[in-house]
Amino acid sequence: MLEQVRLKNFGVISEATLDLSPGLNVLTGETGAGKTMIFRGLGVLFGGKADASVISTGCHQAVVEVDLVVPDDIGARLTESGAVLDDGNVAIVSRQINDTGRSRSFIGGASVPTTVVTELGADLVAVHGQSQQLSLTKSAQQRLILDRFSGNQDVLAEYQRIWEARIAIERRIDLLTTDAHAREVELEKISRVIAQFDELKPQAGEDLALDEEASKLTNVEVLYSASTSALAALAGDDSGDTGAMLGISQARKSLEREKHHDSELATLAQRVHELEIIASDVVADISHYISRVDASPERLAFVESRRAALRQISREFGQVDDLISWVESARLRFDELSGGDDAVAQLREELASLTSTLEVQAAKLTKLRTKAAESFSAKVSEELEGLAMSGARVEFRIEPTQLGPYGADAIQLGLISRPNAPWVAINKGASGGELSRIMLAVQVVLAEADPIETFIFDEVDAGVGGAAAVEVGRRLARLARTSQVVVVTHLPQVAAFADTHLVVARGDQESVHNSSVHKVADSDRVTELARMLAGLADSEAGAQLANELLDIAEKERRHAE
Repeated sequence: MLEQVRLKNFGVISEATLDLSPGLNVLTGETGAGKTMIFRGLGVLFGGKADASVISTGCHQAVVEVDLVVPDDIGARLTESGAVLDDGNVAIVSRQINDTGRSRSFIGGASVPTTVVTELGADLVAVHGQSQQLSLTKSAQQRLILDRFSGNQDVLAEYQRIWEARIAIERRIDLLTTDAHAREVELEKISRVIAQFDELKPQAGEDLALDEEASKLTNVEVLYSASTSALAALAGDDSGDTGAMLGISQARKSLEREKHHDSELATLAQRVHELEIIASDVVADISHYISRVDASPERLAFVESRRAALRQISREFGQVDDLISWVESARLRFDELSGGDDAVAQLREELASLTSTLEVQAAKLTKLRTKAAESFSAKVSEELEGLAMSGARVEFRIEPTQLGPYGADAIQLGLISRPNAPWVAINKGASGGELSRIMLAVQVVLAEADPIETFIFDEVDAGVGGAAAVEVGRRLARLARTSQVVVVTHLPQVAAFADTHLVVARGDQESVHNSSVHKVADSDRVTELARMLAGLADSEAGAQLANELLDIAEKERRHAE
């Protein structure tokens, strides 16, 4: 859930803060005050396209930031990635857009790739503007909607895993049968690298071990000096320096002589004795280290020669361990490339087996989609009945097609505008207002099947008015019973259903860069609704209508409770 939204230097908004609540939040205001910029800012934050055009004139950076309450599992995942969450699992998510066109994203103070914020938004926030409503006319989006409703993600994921494996085998067959030159080039590379590898016989981690040994061999004098100095400081030397061990021993003896007078002194004597034992062990270890310090020039020459050879052979693969992994795979690949017709025949058998498995998995997808399509159509059509589209139905058509990355179904959503009317594809049979209502109905139904924490809508009431507008408000309020909903609207019939009503107000100056956002309630809210109804904030008729709308919304709220 979004608790607070903050924008700075974003479009026409110099600085604004929105305090949101659970339930239905609406944003209203005069045209040009900045309502849509707030919506666009949220879209940019959660992975939308960001460029310098969103930055306020005369500024160098725009910032969008939200306080987002996340579930425990996602909070744990973010914490593991380095993000710091505030009390209540609140993640501060932000995106900065610079005038160079570059942007950076942050979660809980940690810089993260924008894709991480995009994935977070996909889990928790659904942003719907006019472009999303238009996407409803695209077959890919229609398939996504049906798959989400059907809950077939596991089956689809397994299908796609098999599909990718099948594609990989097809590519291998193609290389073996059509591109002789590429095959010869790859064979030559594998032969060359394996020959060098077999001659050198590198061991796992050998390059790192040799790097460490080279560092020791090239610094043997300073290592010897440091260790002998440390030994002398602890154990003493021929110059008469007694060393620290003698002092520790004397301290122990001094304490032990009088420890029978005080138990605390006895404890201290025991601790000094433990220190004496540790010091003795360290002296022995340092002595052993000194005996092993190797100043052999021959060994250093061998190590440097070996390091150079390993760097040469592993340069294009990374470290020696990466080279070893590549060679293991390359030996199998060499057998395949040089196997000729036998290798191709074996690959074709694998391809046939994968294709058969893929067809079985595709049939499972088709069955799940067909069953879900019937239920989806019934539920969405029921919603449309209450959105002033009485008698209208949406229906999926699922036709068989060739195997593809998402199954073997051609999926198309259509509209039957009234009883006995023909089925017409959504992109041809729905007006702008109908698309808005269909999209809202779809989201209400999807929210029941696959809940989303927060919905953000802009233009959801485009082309809608009158009784249909009241029903849009009622459906948004219904959606807000289970999810947080944020709506940018021009319709008082929608705004009246809000649990939190925010007004985006233009500043007194000619420039709108001083737009502000404030919450309205009671008489101030009536005034704002009257302005939306009549165009005049002090209209008595508008105020009367506003109060009637608020009464309708309140009755709906009490009925829901």
